[in-house]
Amino acid sequence: MKLTPVIPFEPVRTERFPSGHPWIAQVKWDGVRMLTYYDGEEVRLVNRKRNDRTIQYPELGQADVYSSASSFILDGELIAFAGGKPSFHEIMRRDSLRSERSIRQGLRSVPVTYMVFDLLYLNGEWITHLPLSERQERLNQIIKPQPLVQLVKNFPDGNALFEATKAQQLEGVVVKDLTSTYALGGKDNRWQKRKKNGDLYAVIGGVTLRDNIVNSLLVGLYREDGVLSYIGHAGTGRFTAQEWRDLTDRIQPLLTCEMPFDHLPGRYQEALWIRPEIVVRITFLEWTPGGTMRHPTIESFAPHIQPKDCTLSQKEEDS
Repeated sequence: MKLTPVIPFEPVRTERFPSGHPWIAQVKWDGVRMLTYYDGEEVRLVNRKRNDRTIQYPELGQADVYSSASSFILDGELIAFAGGKPSFHEIMRRDSLRSERSIRQGLRSVPVTYMVFDLLYLNGEWITHLPLSERQERLNQIIKPQPLVQLVKNFPDGNALFEATKAQQLEGVVVKDLTSTYALGGKDNRWQKRKKNGDLYAVIGGVTLRDNIVNSLLVGLYREDGVLSYIGHAGTGRFTAQEWRDLTDRIQPLLTCEMPFDHLPGRYQEALWIRPEIVVRITFLEWTPGGTMRHPTIESFAPHIQPKDCTLSQKEEDS
């Protein structure tokens, strides 16, 4: 039976985790949410937006290497490392590959690990109605842990784990109710998340240059009325010198005389305006009273996100 991609269950944000039974905590890895579908014949990888990513990760194509099940749907996160830590920049380098040659090169240059934390479908049957504790038991029975595929560990105290992840500069923590069923397309407080920083996807509306190379981005989020609201500029991050040069070339056909934001940014006299078509992921410390980001850092380009999806609702979730 061909398995139709679903929308995964999402956690809600919180500033303080519940503790005690029936709550468990898991590290929130800085990667790409990915569901793996195996119908007994072929493996397919599909992200949370239901975009197929099977060809990007051929190393996961042989289900029997990491699972004993005859069919399954796994939920987890694909991560790649830089400097010994999960790096969103690195996993997006891999996720954005499209040609067969670049994917072969990516297998060597950007190895990935699939961190699996849930099981939705097993041996021909949906098990989303079962409590998380039972789904985890079955997951433990079918997964063959190895460097490529690993099970996410449970911890008893989400608040203590959050402090530990902050010390190690990891992304954050998710706590889950062990009695919770898996709500396809759902989002509620039976799963709760907390991150060390705010993060969002924003669209570039302007740039500044140094020595004719882009050196900072002016970014925004869309309001409900479709107007692009300015939320700050960022010039620090994980981009290499070559990526800044590539971005300089990439924006040339997007240059425009029309300022795309709802109001003039403070650095507008130095800015070149561009049509808002390029999306980046940004982390930041907090929101200022004026509604801009404090200490933003550019993490990566985000080609899997559409500009229209860069909305102010993300800002509301971070508050």
